[in-house]
Amino acid sequence: MTRQANGGEIDAVRALGPQEFEQIRQLAYRTFGLDLKTGKEELVSARLRKLVRGGGFHSFQDYYKSIVADRTGVSLLAMIDALATNHTSFLREPDHFQFLRDQVVPGLGTRDPIEVWSAACSTGEEVWTLAMVLNEALPNRRVRIAASDISNKALGFAQRAVYPTERCHGLSAAWLARYFAAEGRPPVGYQATAALRAQVTFRRVNLVESYSWPHPFPIIFCRNVMIYFDRQTQERVIAGLCQHLEPGGYLFVGHAESLTRVSHSLEYVRPAVYRKPGKKEARWNK
Repeated sequence: MTRQANGGEIDAVRALGPQEFEQIRQLAYRTFGLDLKTGKEELVSARLRKLVRGGGFHSFQDYYKSIVADRTGVSLLAMIDALATNHTSFLREPDHFQFLRDQVVPGLGTRDPIEVWSAACSTGEEVWTLAMVLNEALPNRRVRIAASDISNKALGFAQRAVYPTERCHGLSAAWLARYFAAEGRPPVGYQATAALRAQVTFRRVNLVESYSWPHPFPIIFCRNVMIYFDRQTQERVIAGLCQHLEPGGYLFVGHAESLTRVSHSLEYVRPAVYRKPGKKEARWNK
């Protein structure tokens, strides 16, 4: 069956059927923990249709088979990029950054450098917010932020660090002047300065698979990603995060992500903030 696509083109891709949705749902769950519940059929169809059409397929079944047959994993990564939700903003959930500045930073002592992991960095707004907060709070320390995401598309956007003016409204004029360079006159966007970008390293990480870092972190932000996982996957993700969190270190999750029904070993500090039990290691004051 054909249908009219946007722009007047004839779309020869057949509608997404229940069996095809189930196949894609299972694949998304197995590979990156995304729990696409019943009712998400239209979302899946809308986000994947361009890939189906672009690949010359006439059905989602043929598209699914091509992903499974692709040994390179490139097709799977493209599907993940299309399905991953990358909604974020500068200073999102601002009380987290205030708590970081007022309560966590003083406990770092003379530690240098200050190291943070943004574990689901999306398009980078959280990363640059963290960098600015830490630079303001500790102007004479080195700041190092490890930023990761499952989406290559989001990581590419974050690395470029260029944001349209409408996405920068939450930033003060002082921060824009200090940490960003205007693009165009009048500005149509802003790019994080080279000095700020140099403080961040980007890496693709799938939180539901095995991964490792050279050393644990005193601070991890992993916000607004676990809401897309079922409880079993949430527990696996939290266990991995805990493994890479120093004793005494802090984990920040999204305010919609209470861990009360998830098995974990962390201590509750305040809404959406948890701490790993144990004494602070020597790395805290090196």
